[in-house]
Amino acid sequence: MRLTKRASMPQPSARPHAPGIGISRRQFLKRGSMAGGGLAGLGLLGTPMMRRAEAAERTPYSEAEVETKRTVCSHCSVGCGVYAEVQEGVWTRQEPAFDHPFNRGAHCAKGASLREHGHSTRRLKYPMKLVDGEWQRLSWEEAIDEIGSRVLELTEQHGPDSIYWLGSAKFSNEQAYLMRKFAALAGTNNTDHQARICHSTTVAGVANTWGYGAMTNSLNDLQNSRSIMFIGSNPCEAHPVAMQHILLAKERSQAEIIVVDPRFTRTAAKADHYVRIRPGSDVAFIWGLLWHIFENHWEDTEFIQQRVYGMEEVRAEVANFSPSEVERITGIPEDVMYSTAEILAKNRPGCVVWCMGGTQHTTGNNNTRAYCILELALGNLGVSGGGTNIFRGHDNVQGATDLGLTSDSLPGYYGLEEGAWRHWAKVWDLDYEWLKERFDQTEYADGFPMNSNGITVSRWVDGVLEDDTDISQRTNLKAMFYWGHAVNSQTRGPEMQKAMQALEMMVIVDPYPTVAAVMHGRSDGVYLLPAATQFETYGSVTATNRSLQWRDRVIEPMYESKPDHVIMYLMAKRLGFAEQLFKNIQVNGDEPLIEDITREFNRGMWTVGYTGQSPERLKAHQQNWHTFSFRSLKAEGGPADGDYYGLPWPCWGTPEFAHPGTTNLYDTSLPVSQGGLTFRARFGIERDGVSLLADGSFSKDSDLEDGYPEFTADMLKDLGWWDELTEEEKSAADGKNWKTDLSGGIQRVAIAHECAPFGNAKARCNVWTFPDPIPKHREPLYTSRRDLVEDYPTWNDVASHFRLPTLYKSIQQKDVTERYPIILTSGRLVEYEGGGEETRSMSWLAELQQEMFVEINPALANDIGVKNGAMVWVEGAEGGRVKVKAMVTPRVARGVVFMPFHFGGMFQGESLEQRYPEGSSPYVIGEAANTATTYGYDSVTQMQETKCTLCRIEPA
Repeated sequence: MRLTKRASMPQPSARPHAPGIGISRRQFLKRGSMAGGGLAGLGLLGTPMMRRAEAAERTPYSEAEVETKRTVCSHCSVGCGVYAEVQEGVWTRQEPAFDHPFNRGAHCAKGASLREHGHSTRRLKYPMKLVDGEWQRLSWEEAIDEIGSRVLELTEQHGPDSIYWLGSAKFSNEQAYLMRKFAALAGTNNTDHQARICHSTTVAGVANTWGYGAMTNSLNDLQNSRSIMFIGSNPCEAHPVAMQHILLAKERSQAEIIVVDPRFTRTAAKADHYVRIRPGSDVAFIWGLLWHIFENHWEDTEFIQQRVYGMEEVRAEVANFSPSEVERITGIPEDVMYSTAEILAKNRPGCVVWCMGGTQHTTGNNNTRAYCILELALGNLGVSGGGTNIFRGHDNVQGATDLGLTSDSLPGYYGLEEGAWRHWAKVWDLDYEWLKERFDQTEYADGFPMNSNGITVSRWVDGVLEDDTDISQRTNLKAMFYWGHAVNSQTRGPEMQKAMQALEMMVIVDPYPTVAAVMHGRSDGVYLLPAATQFETYGSVTATNRSLQWRDRVIEPMYESKPDHVIMYLMAKRLGFAEQLFKNIQVNGDEPLIEDITREFNRGMWTVGYTGQSPERLKAHQQNWHTFSFRSLKAEGGPADGDYYGLPWPCWGTPEFAHPGTTNLYDTSLPVSQGGLTFRARFGIERDGVSLLADGSFSKDSDLEDGYPEFTADMLKDLGWWDELTEEEKSAADGKNWKTDLSGGIQRVAIAHECAPFGNAKARCNVWTFPDPIPKHREPLYTSRRDLVEDYPTWNDVASHFRLPTLYKSIQQKDVTERYPIILTSGRLVEYEGGGEETRSMSWLAELQQEMFVEINPALANDIGVKNGAMVWVEGAEGGRVKVKAMVTPRVARGVVFMPFHFGGMFQGESLEQRYPEGSSPYVIGEAANTATTYGYDSVTQMQETKCTLCRIEPA
């Protein structure tokens, strides 16, 4: 079926050119998408491309007083600042913030459409439920009462783990924190958000290498790089405004840009070097680079000796990856591997950038650790222009992860052990035993539910469909809350539909109905609750570089929508634990005070330094964007003089301690008090008789001039520094360590001596707690290279991981290549974001990209008899089928096809448009790529496999 622009689509007004700008909206959007080779960020380099986005030429409000609000784009995690103009409660105009230290006047196509998101007529307007296949309107009181009653019934009958509270990377920090606390008080760890399926393997791999699982530097610091290697990252489409910093690196630092990707992307078109890699062979590629680096003695031997543990074990593994073997696995010739390694070695400092192309694999944690090891070998950590710079997808996927909205941790990555629960019970001012009793008290295969990882969002389908006897909790899942989540971003669409039909209740909380509202095939048991957008509330959000930014409320909630934290309050009240949830948080009417939530997580998140960013400090930064350097992010004068913008974590100590934030992690050239750091002593102090502490490396002005463990009260006493604490601090700190001392005294004293509170250790190449301590190349579960399976097999099946059995070898041993010979991969488009429901509901963006498609190499198209523009069936290796348009292009290799993952509203050839509540269907619908994707999960985090499965294609 050919999808065309609908006749009913409202056409945006074509406003005459603004004086002195001379460019139409259509031209701007075309350039913003880089369709014509332009760049949204070029406005930063002097080309006047930007003008105001306006509601209309003249409106009834045009003479009304204009109020300007400062907000942050709600799409990707670059964190672009926006000025929103409001007249009599109506958002009438927007401008990119020309004085913002991240985007400095730039917008991409998505960012330029924010005002329409705020006022979209396609939004869910009031609570609804499905009755006999028809949507019926409810009041909020009816909806909360009905849903709450059902939750209590299911909890009583099946236990608290039968309810899944799926959260969102679209929450503010405060809402994400509150949602995790809500799930805890509801008695379950069955909560998660989008990071599980985009960067959980990054967090696991990077944190287990040197301490923290986040971007080490900043977008701005990329300007100082002399080489940048993108692997599985396409910022031209996924993070367009980041490209300004990359182009400035080329201009100012003569940086060499390398793109490693199975597909010739728009970023590859801007690069100096393009390397086409076979999907799923990242580790072999990195080991191939290191083979040449070691062979030519290009490694940084002093850095390795002082700050790295286990590199000799890497050398032994790399020795197996000769140029011929690397070419056999990756398809990349020796001369290309050599030249790539040479560019990286001879252009330092350099950084590696990756996104979901590197993470969404069964071997995702191996990939991310290999990228880190490459940078360690080259000595590119802790230096300006170096590091591993992971561009996050959603606007607050970093913050929502930091705030603990995951099934395997409490806020701040404290984990789920008893000590972590006792710490947070103290922060929450709740009795630990009362909190413990909220959980199922039975011990299962994974342990007690309070202390065992919950089911991940990537596996909720199996949490519904698996037999009770095979799940490490009392029963399978009975109810799902999809709270700001796009189900079409998950794999195995046909099985997902079966799981939805098996649930006893589905609750969708979102500004838009989402694909979940129409793909289930149910006639009842589905509720829709209209959540407000982030422009109708306020609070903080964490950008990809770890900076926290404050958002203003631009407009009041539209229609009958309510902010997420208000809905949480109403639900907690109905479930009977609102008093405990908001014990130290003021509630005004039905709205919890955001600033009180910020202050509460400030009191508890000592591990990652979310303690110094008070609402007052964040608001001061927001109101003084113009004082922060576009090059260094440091304030030059003004109220925040000396701070780094957004107080990037770790921002140590209390707000009164006034730490400036840490712009570049692990930089020993700065004192800790000024943002310097060592590697974290997270893994002990010794392994097999070998010290894990740094050797002769320490932060500037440190009073301890060698490696040292993390700080504890006893360590302060041994060092003779205990009496530097106040009496009040001593009382709070005694028996505690740097991450459990709620007074902040231990951190304060450690930093007074310019020591990192978390210690000074070596980064480790050997993660002995992971299935592969040294990363290994393993073939994908569905591989087209059967000749490599014997040499590079996957793992054996696992009986229970995150409460569920997980399959590996039993899938890989089945050869399906005769029917499914083509590699299927997926990725992003510049016009849409995530599952696409909100962006496909914006007429400006819908006009730009109206059809779902599959990219097919010309040779493959000729082999299967498909012409450009023809409709084809793409059938995945597990039988899921999608009907899409063929785009014949050499962007992809002959044996590889590519589909974007932002579409929904069709399912295996059938339009679901009529199933949306009236007036709420997106302007553009299409098949979801993940209807055709298959089983496969990372061995550490349960990250889904989307980048290398198999398919077949035939004419429709």
